[in-house]
Amino acid sequence: MSAPPAEDLVRQWESEQARLRQQVVEEDTEDWQRSPDFSGLERVGGVDLSFIKGDDVNACAQLVILSYPDLEVLYEDSQMVTLTAPYIAGFLAFRETPFLLEALQRLQENQPTLLPQVVFVDGNGLFHYREFGLACHLGVLSGLPCVGVAKNLLQVQGVYKSEEHQSQIAALQRGGDSFPLTAASGKVLGKVWQRTDTQK
Repeated sequence: MSAPPAEDLVRQWESEQARLRQQVVEEDTEDWQRSPDFSGLERVGGVDLSFIKGDDVNACAQLVILSYPDLEVLYEDSQMVTLTAPYIAGFLAFRETPFLLEALQRLQENQPTLLPQVVFVDGNGLFHYREFGLACHLGVLSGLPCVGVAKNLLQVQGVYKSEEHQSQIAALQRGGDSFPLTAASGKVLGKVWQRTDTQK
């Protein structure tokens, strides 16, 4: 049986995103999330798929668990993987989530006491064409709170690299300074955050 044409695949993935989107929890549900100093947060995870230069099929799926607030490495998992799903803008999760889920499942099977209380994901969350990026997708399927951390601005939902946006970036002075990414609807979908005093 041959693979469906790209248009059919996009419709199928849009339908799946819409179905899973209904399960996204946007409110803080854990006590540590409501604490100003994150009291009770002990384990944070990070996931990423790193590609071999010049190769968009073979990659390394990585999961790291750190203690919090000391940020000591408690667990590492790296696996070389071969991606089979095509890259289509707005549907990155269908390429990457299966491998990131497998890494979390290996952790659950081998060292369940190290399961993270929150996972930082290299990709967007609500700040997405359909408010369901990679971080949301992984969060719904794993049942873990996930935060999307993107390096580049996705120009969607009325957010653009406008003069106003550039001036907001220029106004960031210190590590921790931020401003909201607000959709045309008025909903805040994310934040621009300055990492350090010298890096924006």
